[in-house]
Amino acid sequence: MKLIYLVLDGVADKPEDGPTSLELANKPFLDKVASLSICGLMYTVGKGIAPESDAAVMSILGYDPHKEYTGRGPVEAAGAGLELKEGYEVAFRANFATIDPKTRKILDRRCGRNLSSEESHELAKAVDGLELGVYDGYARVVATVGHRAVVIIGSKTHRVSDNVSNTDPAYEKHGYVSIAKSSFEPYVAEAKPLDGTEEARIMATLVNKFTEKIIQILKDHPINQERIKNGKMPANVILLRDSGGRLPRLEEINKKFGLRFGAVAEMPVEIGIARILKMDMESVPPPTEDKAVDYKIRLEATMKLLERNDVVYVHLKGPDEPGHDGDVKRKVESIELIDRYYVGPLLEQISGKEIALLVTADHATPYTRKSHTDDPVPVVLMLPRNKQDGLKRLTEKECSRGSLGVFHHGYELLPRILEMIKSP
Repeated sequence: MKLIYLVLDGVADKPEDGPTSLELANKPFLDKVASLSICGLMYTVGKGIAPESDAAVMSILGYDPHKEYTGRGPVEAAGAGLELKEGYEVAFRANFATIDPKTRKILDRRCGRNLSSEESHELAKAVDGLELGVYDGYARVVATVGHRAVVIIGSKTHRVSDNVSNTDPAYEKHGYVSIAKSSFEPYVAEAKPLDGTEEARIMATLVNKFTEKIIQILKDHPINQERIKNGKMPANVILLRDSGGRLPRLEEINKKFGLRFGAVAEMPVEIGIARILKMDMESVPPPTEDKAVDYKIRLEATMKLLERNDVVYVHLKGPDEPGHDGDVKRKVESIELIDRYYVGPLLEQISGKEIALLVTADHATPYTRKSHTDDPVPVVLMLPRNKQDGLKRLTEKECSRGSLGVFHHGYELLPRILEMIKSP
């Protein structure tokens, strides 16, 4: 039996805050899946931890991020096709953002979420290869999708450490795992060494020089002048987080589970993880406004991968962004679009076949909180055999009644699900 492992990014909300997006959405196909499934809940990284996507995805693919991870920066770098000079370079996940240059107060961490990839690539070109003026330091800057980027800061002559704090105040480093803060002071943070080594001190100095120079260069860039003229927020700073100096050394997922794994991934972090784990991939373009076309492409990629693999991991970004924006209407719509254009056609294609479907999320992004939280996410497993809990809908509350119970760590999920699929 084969498995499609569908992850709806940030789809879960906080039920105690009021109706959740899953409760409000008209999603007949996802509800049908739930009605034919055994269900439960999952803390993707652990109770009390509001995870970033990187650690959460690692965890739900069966790897303990506290033991086996080296930070989001190197993973996003791998997703963007970049390599690191270990010991002399550190990679960061980066956001183009909007600040008041005089006070460094952050006005929007994502430039109003309307910075196009074309704009961000032009801005990145203006600062790629930047000389930092101390410790023979330099920066490599590569834009990825929209406001997102990868920044690699290095030194030609000095060894550096990745043990430095974020300049993005919305996330706090705990080892190599960053945790979303429920509240923070909205100012660009100063990078600080997190240990007493010279290497960490040098890197913190380089990061702060980078921030200083970036603000000066970006403020007068033609792209930003045009954005201001059109009433849009300028992309006049780059916020850094989740530093890492090397790729994680992980067992390939095919060897770990003795099965062939494929992946459909849209964003650099998931692409990077798939590459690191040596998953078979079908390339898909970044998400657009035309979801009918987007999900048709992703469904085609899913079915191609299923022909030559045992497990296909599909990660759809849709619900996460409106959750961050606090836009319940758009979050509900994003779920309905996935239901209509991906899940419905998928059910038609796998009907009557020996294919199981696992649906879950990498974390909760409640529209009431506008950030990731530690809330458990729904888990539903539809098997061709007639095992089901009799639930009516795919919601957080319904899944809390399911026979799968609660997974306290995401890395517990896949081994158990694969064992269930094998059993008669």
